[in-house]
Amino acid sequence: MSRKIRVVIYGLGPIGSLITKYMVKKGFFEILGGVDIDPSKIGRDVGEVAGLETRLDAKVVSDKDAERFLKEVKPDVVVQSTGTYLDKIYPQIVKAVTAGSNVISTSETLVYPWYRYPELSILLDNLAKRYGVRILGTGVNPGFIFDTLPALLTSVHAEVRRISMVRSMDASKRRYSFQKKYGLSLAPEEFIEGMKKGEYTAHVGYAESILLLGEMLGIEITRVEEGQEPVIADRYMETQYFKIQPGRVAGVHGWGRGYVGDQLFISVDLYASVGREDYDEIFIDGEPSIRWRNSPGVHGDIATASMIINCIPKMLKASPGLITMKDLILPTFSTKI
Repeated sequence: MSRKIRVVIYGLGPIGSLITKYMVKKGFFEILGGVDIDPSKIGRDVGEVAGLETRLDAKVVSDKDAERFLKEVKPDVVVQSTGTYLDKIYPQIVKAVTAGSNVISTSETLVYPWYRYPELSILLDNLAKRYGVRILGTGVNPGFIFDTLPALLTSVHAEVRRISMVRSMDASKRRYSFQKKYGLSLAPEEFIEGMKKGEYTAHVGYAESILLLGEMLGIEITRVEEGQEPVIADRYMETQYFKIQPGRVAGVHGWGRGYVGDQLFISVDLYASVGREDYDEIFIDGEPSIRWRNSPGVHGDIATASMIINCIPKMLKASPGLITMKDLILPTFSTKI
């Protein structure tokens, strides 16, 4: 592709704004505009809304005007950063696809959508193929740490018996929305009840990562289990946003388990609580066995934005349809198209 990649940013929250910032630095993207539901952002310049020092001469339009706007400007790619659950963001994806645009999204459930949304996945796959575009969900996790990265690491193995992964994060270093969805400062029963009602989500994507990794390796995962529980403060703690008394929620431990028959094949554990050490670790039991550890861990927001940006050129080379990271040429840092 000799010209710049023409982009619309759908959702200008913290991640959408960060993506915009890094896209401008890259130099091979042309940002045509943005879409958002926040009335205070409508009509303003995307650069201003994203907190950049320069204007982009690209306006933010309302979500209700998105269909008309996208068909008018015809972006190559719509970068969507508006929600976690596919059933909620499905109408936005349809608007982009029917405008003839490819879609790349930070939605965790879109990383492997067949698990929670098999019917919507079929509809999106058929729609994308009809319009000759691609739909991809990705990010740091799911999208990289618990799936694409361990798949890459198995390249040096003659045999793989089991894969175990841990992501440990100091929740106090994360943005407000992250700390809120992990229930910091809540009573344990309040957090558990809020999780049931969908008021708090903590991490979403344990099963998606397991199933995606299994598919990358050509392994049929026959059963998946996942769950989350609060980590309780044993002393007074505080972050920039929350004061946490002893006995209140200081974070979350979440897990996922993938089985082949009765044998555990993939296990993932995520610890995100105040004061924890930051690291990512992958252990592959096989021939040979290896342990990969990164300390401090991969920065969530920067990595998510970078995954979106660096995957776009490779996504555009994939076959049309609803795709996953398995369908991309190995994603890498990109300096040119």
